[in-house]
Amino acid sequence: MDKIPLTRAGYTALNEELKRLKSKDRPEIIQAISEAREHGDLSENAEYHSAKEKQSFIEGRIKEVEGILGRSEVIDTAKLSGPIKFGATVKLVDEDTDEEKTFQIVGEPEANLEQGKLNMKSPLARALIGKEEGDSIEVRTPGGEKAYEILSVAYV
Repeated sequence: MDKIPLTRAGYTALNEELKRLKSKDRPEIIQAISEAREHGDLSENAEYHSAKEKQSFIEGRIKEVEGILGRSEVIDTAKLSGPIKFGATVKLVDEDTDEEKTFQIVGEPEANLEQGKLNMKSPLARALIGKEEGDSIEVRTPGGEKAYEILSVAYV
């Protein structure tokens, strides 16, 4: 099995999610199923079916997170330096619009564009890998070709 690279923060967040799922969400849904059973006929009990569906989701997510954590390789990004690689926080400027964006290149399980966490397998991250501050890159995105200049690279 392939190792899944994670930052320390990503590993901690997944670990916290797993604890919450097991200690809070799972007992709550078990209680909700128990209460729904008390309402009688299960074949027409929407509360019961909804609770069972939610339980299925929670159990699936627990298995998924356990699998990720079991195969994870935590990379201490503070010890890294040099050209852009996993864990780098990169500040870019769009050469067409002069809009500045900051991204951290992270593993797939912790990627979240709204939080500036860029999946290392994304076209933009792949274009950035190996580049340095001051370099320009061109990326083919679903919205067309984009050109960026790398303003800064940091490892935190």
